[in-house]
Amino acid sequence: MSDAITHECGIALVRLKKPISYYHEKYGSALYGVNKMYVLMEKQHNRGQDGAGMANIKLDMPPGKRYISRYRSIDKTPIQDLFERVNQRIYKGLEGQDDRIHDAEWLKQNVPFIGELYLGHLRYGTYGGQSIENIHPFLRQNNWLTRNLILAGNFNMTNVDELFDNLVQLGQHPKEKADTVTILEKIGHFLDEQNEKLYRKFKKQGLSKADISPKIAEEIDIPKILRKSAKRWDGGYAMAGLFGHGDAFVLRDPNGIRPAFYYDDDEVCVVASERPVIQTAFNVPFAEIKEIEPGHALVIKKSGETEMQEIRTPGERTACSFERIYFSRGNDADIYRERIELGRRVCPAILNEVDHDLKHTVFSFIPNTAEISFYGMVKGMEDYLNRSKRDKILKFEGDLDSEKLESLLSIRPRVEKSLWKDVKMRTFITQDNSRDELVSHVYDVTYETVQPEDNLVVIDDSIVRGTTLKQSILSILDRLGPKKIIVVSSAPQIRYPDCYGINMSLLEDFAAFRAAIELLKERGMESIIDDTYQKCLAQKDLPDNEVKNFVKNIYAPFEAQEISDKMAEMLTPEGMKAEVKIIFQRIDDLHASAPNNTGDWYFTGNFPTPGGMRVVNKAFLNFYEGKRERAY
Repeated sequence: MSDAITHECGIALVRLKKPISYYHEKYGSALYGVNKMYVLMEKQHNRGQDGAGMANIKLDMPPGKRYISRYRSIDKTPIQDLFERVNQRIYKGLEGQDDRIHDAEWLKQNVPFIGELYLGHLRYGTYGGQSIENIHPFLRQNNWLTRNLILAGNFNMTNVDELFDNLVQLGQHPKEKADTVTILEKIGHFLDEQNEKLYRKFKKQGLSKADISPKIAEEIDIPKILRKSAKRWDGGYAMAGLFGHGDAFVLRDPNGIRPAFYYDDDEVCVVASERPVIQTAFNVPFAEIKEIEPGHALVIKKSGETEMQEIRTPGERTACSFERIYFSRGNDADIYRERIELGRRVCPAILNEVDHDLKHTVFSFIPNTAEISFYGMVKGMEDYLNRSKRDKILKFEGDLDSEKLESLLSIRPRVEKSLWKDVKMRTFITQDNSRDELVSHVYDVTYETVQPEDNLVVIDDSIVRGTTLKQSILSILDRLGPKKIIVVSSAPQIRYPDCYGINMSLLEDFAAFRAAIELLKERGMESIIDDTYQKCLAQKDLPDNEVKNFVKNIYAPFEAQEISDKMAEMLTPEGMKAEVKIIFQRIDDLHASAPNNTGDWYFTGNFPTPGGMRVVNKAFLNFYEGKRERAY
């Protein structure tokens, strides 16, 4: 994506089901769990660059021994910093105890982060500050084993105000109005409630206080706690929790918006936001990794037993399609195939735009997440040329000698790496007017790959704001001297905010929205803008389930290509010699490419939860009233 956006967080959970000595004997290290967590988190580095954190729980530790460890980092390289600090703690615990390096039980008892249960988090800050206090996992401590809670997740809630007020009504005094705090305290409230009920139950049975604690750990009902806690949650979430006594869970929202995958055998249970990281870390086949079902929680008991429990009634599956286009790494087998297909499906529109003249068309991509869809686009053009060659051969009249045949068969798409990104360059000046000049040098071109009579087609995975296109990329591509530059987006037009985990919240930042507003003004249709505002305003006090998305009215008068053409006009820098065109993926082709991940609210405005409808209308109110603030 040429426009950088902050977005998806990532989670990683590992539960070792055997004694630490087992992994030491079989795999040669008591640090087996730490090492696996490092691989899981580093392989998901794409999901978090603002911070990283990891927590560990040791099972069955005697009183007086530390059983919870947690580190968090907001370093510029947070994962590396996190594990360097973990290693420092581990080796500090071994000082003067070299003879204990092979004593797995001693290591568990005396060295931090050597235990059975791990939870890691990678943060992309969608909201809130960048201090260490904003980094997961969050810890709710208590002197009772069964009341300790560690929480981390990939989530945004649309109804934080409501959830905050519910906590206040319960008699709590939350320290902050943030979804992470409200979720932690909500689960904590029902965790405390169940602890007290079980305590009273066992006390009536005559058990001693010392005997009651392990009985609570045995009978505590994690699914029941989650059902009560999640009853009013509106948002997209994949959240994981560890309890001090050793139970754990990973809960997914009812629409399956945020992803979560798991693998379970007799040695380990592991959960991650992306499937291939589990494949890589544990060398297991694709077919053995499963998805946590929407509305369900994978519950891992202290005993090591796992079960899938329905927590909330599943709704229509609307898994985020942006995961497939951009967020997740492309080495997932399904995502790879889907991105190839996204590239294939833009070929007919490209062929029409270049008048089927592939002899004078060069194909490239905007580094680097669009690379896979670029391969799909090239494959689509190869298929077109193969059909064209076949038809010409079948229709050939006269002698088809080897020279003529060779001439026909030699026709192929002209593929070049026309654009490069110098990842070592940093735009360190942020306020000065010269920043744009520095931004322009982050990219460079391969000279002499394009001729003056050529079309240059470059594919990007998506176009959000269009800022980088206007400030640098189009001007840089113009240096090559093509007659036309065609920017292709493998995603449809982004028209609406996201409120389920992606930091795309301001309507006026979207190039498609700005283009639609400009078209309305140019054509004397400003009344639609005013009318939309009044309709959104009238819904402010309606119940969520009665709110409609009236922002769709802004786009309704125009065909998608009209908006694309206006975007091309608005994003073309002054002084451009080449004509600029923009082509977007069609919604139908997006769904055909990724049929199991139909969440498309940022493209269509069809939000899967009531809170999403309220957010989009509030976002328009903010735009109309000149407030640059997020709507949730």
